[in-house]
Amino acid sequence: MKHLRGILALEDGRCFIGVSFGYEGDSTGEVVFNTSMTGYQEVITDMSYAGQIVAMTAPLIGNTGFNDDDYESQSPRICGFLVREFSEQYSNWRAKEGLGEFFNRHKIAALSEIDTRTLTMHLRSHGLLRAVIAAGDWDSAELVRKAKNSPRLEELDLVGQLTTQKPFEWTESCNWISELYSQTKNSFTNKNRLNRILVYDFGVKQNIMRSLLSVMRLGNNNCNDNTVTANNENYSSKVIVVPASMSAEEALELKPDGIVLSNGPGDPARLNSIVNEIKKLIGKVPIFGICLGQQLLARAFGATTFKMKFGHRGANQPVLNKQTGKVEITSQNHSFCVDPDSLPKCVEVSHVNLNDGTVEGLRHLEYPIFSVQYHPEAAAGPHDATYLFEQFIFGSCR
Repeated sequence: MKHLRGILALEDGRCFIGVSFGYEGDSTGEVVFNTSMTGYQEVITDMSYAGQIVAMTAPLIGNTGFNDDDYESQSPRICGFLVREFSEQYSNWRAKEGLGEFFNRHKIAALSEIDTRTLTMHLRSHGLLRAVIAAGDWDSAELVRKAKNSPRLEELDLVGQLTTQKPFEWTESCNWISELYSQTKNSFTNKNRLNRILVYDFGVKQNIMRSLLSVMRLGNNNCNDNTVTANNENYSSKVIVVPASMSAEEALELKPDGIVLSNGPGDPARLNSIVNEIKKLIGKVPIFGICLGQQLLARAFGATTFKMKFGHRGANQPVLNKQTGKVEITSQNHSFCVDPDSLPKCVEVSHVNLNDGTVEGLRHLEYPIFSVQYHPEAAAGPHDATYLFEQFIFGSCR
């Protein structure tokens, strides 16, 4: 199949020539790189990549196609995709379509034959840059000007564009969690159990809801049943997803046992209205923050956040759990981070990144509130971080 020429034009004037295998148009975004060797479907459908063009450092992408099970959202918001070599042929028993078909269906620009090694080194040296990705015959100087004039990630209201417009109940569980615990002797007590959880949707990954619901159902005689019976009491396991703009008063009226602050894209410093509502929830119910959720929680505590030079993206980030002394291999996707020196004395750093020492987890010393910067639902370890859902739901943090 013959493909059009493609161009990636960076705001600093650097251009990379490739071949289009996606939508024949152009798009602007901030260029980032992901070091995962696999899992590109999870990356492409993660709404935390809204406003960004993703370069994969793994040399061959596309050989497992796209399947119906591994979507993290049904409406991907990635601005573009860059690879060294694209495999037009895919072979996987679950695959339903190829990567090129997916990009064309969702009108996402994608380029292959990009020197992703050079691009990654450029970003590591110069930091994250705005860019234009385009298919067809374009003037590179025109595209560079367009990149320079495009909005910065910090200027975009991405969460407002992505969040659900009304609350809904999530009902899909995650089979591998049920299988994991069915093979162990772990027992789960219903004392202090969280049975009704609200998830604030800032661009939430679907596997967060799947993981929450699956762990909530642990201890059931039938893990596919929503009802737990223990000590002659009935427990109804519910995960309710709510809009990012929901007030604290509205959230508490839904009588949650716990609240999850989800992942999402963009600069947490733009989200002061959300931070103000989180402040009202502190001390009222247990709270678990993930990725952007951690940054918003930290800002609610009075801490500050900052933009990293090139961020963390990949399924191989080593994190030290300071409470256990264990190292967890984690999946990450973030450009912003919490400044540890700005934290109040009532909050401690529970996890740190072993590559650069940045904050990867927080724990409140008085209230049942904790958070992580990485993605426990992504199973990079593969099971290194599953305990966080158990800790939240079964009360070891309370």
